Amino acid sequence: MNSRRDFLQKAGISTLAISLPFSEALSAIHLEREDKVLRVAIMGLGSYGTRVAEAMKDCKRAKLVGVISGTPSKIEAWQQKYGIPAKNCYNYENYHLIKDNPDIDAVYVITPNSLHKPHSIGVAKAGKHVICEKPMALNAEEGREMIAACKAAGVHLLVGYRMHFEAKTLEVVKMQRAGEFGKTLFFQGLSGFMIGDPTQWRLNRDLAGGGSMMDIGVYSINGARYMLGEEPIWVTAQEVKTDPVKFKQGVDETITFQMGFPSGAVASCLSTYSMNNLDKFFLNGTKGFAEMQPSTGYGPIQAKTNKGPIEADHVTHQTTQMDEMAAIILDGKKPIIPVDGEEGLKDLVIVDAIYEAVRTGARISLI
Repeated sequence: MNSRRDFLQKAGISTLAISLPFSEALSAIHLEREDKVLRVAIMGLGSYGTRVAEAMKDCKRAKLVGVISGTPSKIEAWQQKYGIPAKNCYNYENYHLIKDNPDIDAVYVITPNSLHKPHSIGVAKAGKHVICEKPMALNAEEGREMIAACKAAGVHLLVGYRMHFEAKTLEVVKMQRAGEFGKTLFFQGLSGFMIGDPTQWRLNRDLAGGGSMMDIGVYSINGARYMLGEEPIWVTAQEVKTDPVKFKQGVDETITFQMGFPSGAVASCLSTYSMNNLDKFFLNGTKGFAEMQPSTGYGPIQAKTNKGPIEADHVTHQTTQMDEMAAIILDGKKPIIPVDGEEGLKDLVIVDAIYEAVRTGARISLI
């Protein structure tokens, strides 16, 4: 009986639970964990921050409780719309004060790419968990600094890979891992759209760190890795630029790139800001195939294999993402496809290699 009592006390269960039969007490542990909610502040109140906030209205394990913005009018509007108390509102000069706010557990960094590193490290130093939008940083060196800072602070670093929790994507990954497609030999990833406003930050090298590759191209890099289930060992890449006025030096318009994998599988991918109708993944193996189109858009995702269509209810991706990330942080849940800083770093290493391949025309080794 003492061992049971010790176990329950270490698990943080109340005296009432200790008086329950052991099986009921275990259920109480589960319910107590499920009742925990990750209290999140969003940093960066632009269009995607708004999308996340709207999605979180339907979350069961995550709640929007705070904001960080450099625009006072946005803070005021969000306070009114989402019922955020003034004490949970910060700007980019004073957000370090969240260290003294026990009502905030984590901050979702949704600022321009060049600010991901300083903002994420600032959040970590304030003792709060970090959720950072992809790409995690401008390059692998910055990514390593972020990982080190979060480890030193004892906080989680998660990356906003919403597709890692999407039902049809996970079904394809499970089928591949189970060998249902046989030996997978080829992956094609097409990621692109026609970008609009030429003055936006995504076309500013200092803020974005590049062009289409630092935005939409990451999906094909990441998708190749989780669809094939292995890490590439080399890359080659070529750049095409048709509008040097809109896509200035250092801002890539279109890049085609290829990756080779230890098994002999290859990936052929395209990243662009100048073509629509490009949101497709195709996986081919010795026993079958999987095709997803759209593959990474906000949904609903469409997927089929040689066995027929994959059916699953569409749930807003960011709703599922935030609930699953809450389970990772609060419960120690292990996702099927990782979303931690190390996962983000793997993509950044490949992005660096792709840009080097474009610059040199050489095949770049990743080992």
